[in-house]
Amino acid sequence: MYFYRSFFVVRCLLLLFISTLLALHASAQNNLHQFVDPRIGSEGVGRVFIGPSCPFGMVKPGPDCTVRPNSGWLPEPAPVTGFGQVHVSGTGGGPKYGNILIMPFTGQLNSTDHSSMREDEKMALGYYSVKLKKHNIKTEITTADKVSFYKFTYPAKASKALAIDAGFFLGEQPVPDAREAQQFVGSEIEVVSDTEVRGYSRIRGGWNNGAAYTVYFYAVFNTPVKSLSTWKSTKLFPGIKQQFDSGQKTGALLAFKDGGNDTVKVKIGISFISEGKAKDNIDQDIPHWSFDKALSEVRQKWDKLLGRIEVNPDASIDQKKMLYTALYHTMLMPVNRTGENPLWSGSEPYYDDFYAIWDTFRSSNPLITLISPQRQTEIVNALLNIYKHEGYMPEARSGNYNGRTQGGSNAEVLIADAYAKGLTGVNYNIALEAMLKDATVPPGGLEEKEGRGGIPEYNRLGYVPYHIPRAGNRTTDYAYEDYCIAMVAKGLGKTEVYKKYSKLAGNWRNLWRDNYKDHGATGFIMPKDSAGRWLDDIPYGTSKNQHPTFKYTPLSREYPWYVCHWCGFFYEATSWEYSLSIPHQIPQLIEKSGGKDAFKRRLDTLFEKRFYNVDNEPSFLTPSLYHWIGRPDLSSQRIRQIVTANFNTSPTGLPGNDDSGAMSSWLAFQMMGFYPNAGQSYYLLNSPMLKQVILHQENGKDFRITARNLSATNTYIKSARLNGKDFNQSWIEHADILNGGELVFEMTDKPTEWGTQVLPPSKN
Repeated sequence: MYFYRSFFVVRCLLLLFISTLLALHASAQNNLHQFVDPRIGSEGVGRVFIGPSCPFGMVKPGPDCTVRPNSGWLPEPAPVTGFGQVHVSGTGGGPKYGNILIMPFTGQLNSTDHSSMREDEKMALGYYSVKLKKHNIKTEITTADKVSFYKFTYPAKASKALAIDAGFFLGEQPVPDAREAQQFVGSEIEVVSDTEVRGYSRIRGGWNNGAAYTVYFYAVFNTPVKSLSTWKSTKLFPGIKQQFDSGQKTGALLAFKDGGNDTVKVKIGISFISEGKAKDNIDQDIPHWSFDKALSEVRQKWDKLLGRIEVNPDASIDQKKMLYTALYHTMLMPVNRTGENPLWSGSEPYYDDFYAIWDTFRSSNPLITLISPQRQTEIVNALLNIYKHEGYMPEARSGNYNGRTQGGSNAEVLIADAYAKGLTGVNYNIALEAMLKDATVPPGGLEEKEGRGGIPEYNRLGYVPYHIPRAGNRTTDYAYEDYCIAMVAKGLGKTEVYKKYSKLAGNWRNLWRDNYKDHGATGFIMPKDSAGRWLDDIPYGTSKNQHPTFKYTPLSREYPWYVCHWCGFFYEATSWEYSLSIPHQIPQLIEKSGGKDAFKRRLDTLFEKRFYNVDNEPSFLTPSLYHWIGRPDLSSQRIRQIVTANFNTSPTGLPGNDDSGAMSSWLAFQMMGFYPNAGQSYYLLNSPMLKQVILHQENGKDFRITARNLSATNTYIKSARLNGKDFNQSWIEHADILNGGELVFEMTDKPTEWGTQVLPPSKN
């Protein structure tokens, strides 16, 4: 009897232990926000936004440390100027937004500047806090999609005050109309009651040199105001509740009533439509006063999306931080402003802050397609919504204004990628119409804003001649986008359109200089004038008298020393990089380079001579090009070297501007062991950096990638099985993932023959 009782007790304890482990695992999977570290990539060149945000959230409240940084935040010793409500993440060029600044303080209402040094700064998903040293005030922030939520804790028995600055914005410069600087247009503020303030800020310019945009706000407090002063320009107006818009900066200083506790809570609704809409956004998004509840709600939204990708429980903390922070960065932009479009009304999705598609189409949008195809469908439909009302899909867009184009009209790749991967709910006939508009209709002097610059010359000559800025990458981009047009046209049965654009997809060859040699490689994309002459010497500047020139080589970076930043032959890269960026015709590229052996030597030189630049999006696919010569082991080797040398969990853990999640999404794919070739239906398979990844798909089917015997030394794929069957190719179709199942890799410590025979597809 004793034996059976003991057995029963042991069995119960074992079941309890197992259930506890399962509960802990479920809890960890449901609280993935704990592995997101907003500090990663916040310093150095990453420029990521560090404040709280919902997925694709319109409002991004956070500290603005002077007017200089793109994301608002700078590390110490820069002071905190205040806390703005709208920001971007990871961008280069001139700043954008930083609107509606608030700042707590103590003391008299006699100054508009309350900048402060800080201490005890904390950042987590959905949450930011800091101690402002000047007045010893703790600031805590969380957010909803369209509403910021602040909790200010003042020193005991100190006066409680708040400044609201409707005139502040990032990127202000003393030179009027400075390129890429934001410019003030107008602002207005009104104290509506002792618990409400409303107003707006109207700004133009910024990175995309955009038209004026207006950010309306409505602020509510849980503590009434006892006294106030507003300001216009530099003059204070004690007791005056309103400052109307007269083209000058306005704001308000508020002193809260004494008594009660030392905490003041503030909710700020934001709208691009009206102050009334901003107030309604508060009622819809955060109708309560529970800071903790609001924080929990934003984290639940993130956990739902982050949970679509599950990794092996014994993955290291650093691995989890790198992966889940990368996923988080990927879903900060573009911004969902459906229902907040001031330009036209309608029920179709409206997204803004495509910043820029040139950066995101390669990996960010394909990753969103995997995590939430419904969201990517909305984004694609938003592009078509803009096309239908404004005439062109954006290449970039911010502040409800298209611009700037950096190369081609890369929205075409997003359309083709959606079509190739079977996204439903998109009118692909309208999409093809929009693509053809880009390819045929010159934007009439607005080449920086939208469309294809130099398209008449491109369609006449088959390339963009040198005198047109960015002629090199425009030519390669247009050829790639023409391929995308051809693929969609083929699928829709538009045979003549398919034939035409399938031919145009080879136009990159018209700038391929076959006999040009550099560092042992033969053949490069090089400049050519409109008469068809190759240019060895390029004009230096714009002098019309002496006509100085400089010698152009495949390693030349002619800006800013010889020409303006946007006027070079290539944008942000060299010919060594761009000559390998032909993602739609890689077998033809290999042939033009002299065959497989020559192509391998060329790739080896690129990496060993450090001509490869990890932070240049046109080079994102380059480490995987070994796949097309039957050496996926070398692709995996290069990728691991790049990740190890350039990515980590520190504040400088990104090697370049995150560019709206582009850099982070590249990392996420490589950690999982596969990478897209955007606009096409397959993924290249590389050695995973995680033992297991499970994609919990929106369609309810799971796809599992397991790397057996993966270790620091076992980094090569020995064999693979897909759903129990031998799988010897180094690429996989999107449909195979969509259908669910399991891909199992057997890992080893030496290169093998796996994946060497069946090369990735080249679809025409």
